[in-house]
Amino acid sequence: MMRCTLGVDVGTSSTKGVLVAEGGEIVASATRAHEVDRPHAGWVEMDARVWWDEFTGITGELISAHPDAQIVAVGVSGMGPCVLLADENDEPVRAAILYGVDTRSGAQIQRMTDELGAEEITRVGGSTLTSQAAGAKIAWVSDEEPEAWRRARRLFMPASWLARRLTGAYVLDHQSASQTSPLYDIEGESWYEPWWQRYAGSIEQPRLTWAGDIAGEVTAEAAAGTGIPEGTPVITGTIDAWTEAVSVGAHEVGDLMLMYGTTMFLVSTGEDTLRTPSMWTTAGAFPGTRNLAGGLSTSGALTAWLKGLTGADYPDLLADAEASGPGANGLLVLPYFAGERTPIQDPDARGVVAGLTLAHTRGDLYRAALEATALGVRHNVETMRAAGADIRRIVAVGGGTQGRLWLQVVSDVTGLVQQVPQTTIGASYGAAFLAATAVADTGSAPVITDWNPVTATIEPDLNLREFYDTLFDRYLRLYEGSKGVVHELAAEQRGRRHG
Repeated sequence: MMRCTLGVDVGTSSTKGVLVAEGGEIVASATRAHEVDRPHAGWVEMDARVWWDEFTGITGELISAHPDAQIVAVGVSGMGPCVLLADENDEPVRAAILYGVDTRSGAQIQRMTDELGAEEITRVGGSTLTSQAAGAKIAWVSDEEPEAWRRARRLFMPASWLARRLTGAYVLDHQSASQTSPLYDIEGESWYEPWWQRYAGSIEQPRLTWAGDIAGEVTAEAAAGTGIPEGTPVITGTIDAWTEAVSVGAHEVGDLMLMYGTTMFLVSTGEDTLRTPSMWTTAGAFPGTRNLAGGLSTSGALTAWLKGLTGADYPDLLADAEASGPGANGLLVLPYFAGERTPIQDPDARGVVAGLTLAHTRGDLYRAALEATALGVRHNVETMRAAGADIRRIVAVGGGTQGRLWLQVVSDVTGLVQQVPQTTIGASYGAAFLAATAVADTGSAPVITDWNPVTATIEPDLNLREFYDTLFDRYLRLYEGSKGVVHELAAEQRGRRHG
């Protein structure tokens, strides 16, 4: 028998699973694509029952294809922070509300900030309240959907939902809990009782553990539904961006993980609790670490939109974009097609394409979109550093790392060297590693750099530094100069969709 760990991650656009051998080799992988629901402007949600259905489908596929695999532990991971409220029988009372791309809770953010005080919220939880704050979305359900709220008894996120279905344990990791602002005390590493009782008093508090801790063992019922042997240990898991950082070894002090996906995420790791109004301060995936994190609301989603709009395939678009060259022949794009998270924290921001002429091509547009995401990354990195983040190493991960051009554009725009590891499949691989670590004998725990060594380094073209410094300045000024009109358009969009 071949000893393996199983890692499964529920992402924004798909659920991915991997079967990983003891040395880190991926034995097999499986994916189930899905879509989120956008029933109103600013709403992004998903039926949580899909998560379990896809989990069981993936495990069934992997296990049946490899009957010689002995699964010794299971790792779980998922997008977040999400808000899935369930009743006393663990039945969802409504669709899960997704992370910061869902911007419905603006009124609750304002009310809670007024009631508690922005300074006190930051002192307790580390971050101001933004569209990323899961606590404000809990309050939204309480305010706007009283029937669902009346039945709500438990709080889950994708990873903890899978852990619950597999083991019966009701747990949540500290990292995810720290994004349930303002309900978590970051220095005390515990739920903040006064505010939990005020805004979520009828919800049973999940037990807090760390991402790699064992939540429980696979029950007989879960074994029958998944094919995973009864009694197999399951870790608590955490949010996908943090699991991705684990998958590439970018969770040490001084590391910055840059995740290329449907959205883009950045996680800087340190020992100190850094606070800045425009970023997210969180607990780390491991005890003794803190993170300063940020995220773009669109990255891969923007390039996918252009692909659909043009009808071209990615290889052709990338070739056209490469031919377009730096600056996209005078185009500049703001990538705020779904509002923006950090560092501007503006749910009413919208995409802007500036400089268009009849001479511009689809390659120019695609190049400008890649540069837009890179400019957004630079804005985040500079904001982190201004807050005191010591960023010594950048590690890239996610599906977007398969294309060299996007990586090169980001390095050129930011001036940063990026390391690309051998395996960039992401959070499912990190979940499998955490599971392997959780059941390893003392002194024989796996090392991620052995599992997943760096195989490519992207160096910035220093000849482009001055050019991109100028473009970044224009990027910042374009947002400030256009946001008044853009906010009016966003309000009109909301009124039209609700009317």
